Amino acid sequence: MTLEEILELPVDQLNKLSGVGIRLFPDVANMMEYMARSMADEIRANNEQGKPTRWILPVGPVKQYFRLLEISHQERICWSQVHIFMMDEFLDWQGRPLPLDHPFSFEGFMRHQVFEKLDPALGFAADRVVFPSPFRPDEISERIQAVGGIDTCYGGIGYHGHVAFNEPPISRWYRITPQEMRESKTRVVVLGDDSIVVQSINCAGGSSASVPPMAVTLGMRDILRSRHIRMFLAGGERHRAVFRITCLGDQTTDYPSTFLQGHPDCVIHTVEATARPIISSQVWG
Repeated sequence: MTLEEILELPVDQLNKLSGVGIRLFPDVANMMEYMARSMADEIRANNEQGKPTRWILPVGPVKQYFRLLEISHQERICWSQVHIFMMDEFLDWQGRPLPLDHPFSFEGFMRHQVFEKLDPALGFAADRVVFPSPFRPDEISERIQAVGGIDTCYGGIGYHGHVAFNEPPISRWYRITPQEMRESKTRVVVLGDDSIVVQSINCAGGSSASVPPMAVTLGMRDILRSRHIRMFLAGGERHRAVFRITCLGDQTTDYPSTFLQGHPDCVIHTVEATARPIISSQVWG
């Protein structure tokens, strides 16, 4: 199927042919409520079975975390067996972590705005949160293995199909095969131009110079080994093409999110407006 055919396919046909599950919502608010509710219910169900909850989590989207805090406090959901592995983290131009008070620090955001907001009586411990380290890249995978693997990977998908910061590898000097990308490990990466532009528009008022140019990211191997994968696309217009390519495009390093198609339990969530067809003849309509 050509790219144009994928983009123009009616939603019902896309849903039938998709290599991943699809769940649509009327708007972003409903989707974020669903995400928060799903996370809370997962902790509760595991607690009732005496099992730990082991997650990979993103910073983006983030609105679900504030609702998850509300639900956890209202329903007194115990977090004592929750283990969290964060997807990625920005680095400065020298590959060093940002200060926790830096506006682009993922760790600073999660610790100050989410984890420290949890009622201590719910039993959450800060040492059960692991961020990928540029200095100890294998540590996070070892910690994942030590707790028995990941139950659910929650995340988003970037404009050009990056999952965490697994971006399309672009170089005139070398090529990464699809299998190498699927088996990629935690590593330091230089951000692609499109990531810099999107981040600058979304988070820095269009100032690309304000966006950290490097990151450390979980590889696709740890993400794809998660028992369940739940991706949430809340970017509106910029997610329309990548949503469809992720669901039905050829599996290629040009769009790393296409490798989600090979997973046994992956669902892509987005809103109805983002899922609608992209008709080339109506671009200027």
